[in-house]
Amino acid sequence: QVQLVESGGGLVQAGGSLRLSCAASGSIFSINAVDWYRQAPGKQRELVAGIKTGGITNYADSVKGRFTIFRNNTRNTVYLEMNSLKPEDTAVYYCNAQIRSVVGNYRDYWGQGTQVTVSS
Repeated sequence: QVQLVESGGGLVQAGGSLRLSCAASGSIFSINAVDWYRQAPGKQRELVAGIKTGGITNYADSVKGRFTIFRNNTRNTVYLEMNSLKPEDTAVYYCNAQIRSVVGNYRDYWGQGTQVTVSS
């Protein structure tokens, strides 16, 4: 069984920084693309950043230059470094990963989410 767990959320003042972690565990054969999404109250879930196996990254325009996504393949973990945080970054952040288990094909997994709150 494969699990995806996010951590690192919290309360921070505007201009501050947080680092989110997305750790995959279980019977993992390989991990392909990993994406971070966020959902603010009353809004749709939106893609924040993504990273592919080869290290190619993409970012939403709203976070470019402030957020950095990177991965540690040895630890099956993807990080989202968030700097210069703004109140509008407040949301629940979710990790989504394409994972192939040792007994199956690639499928999408979601974590439970981690709350990020930025105060003004």
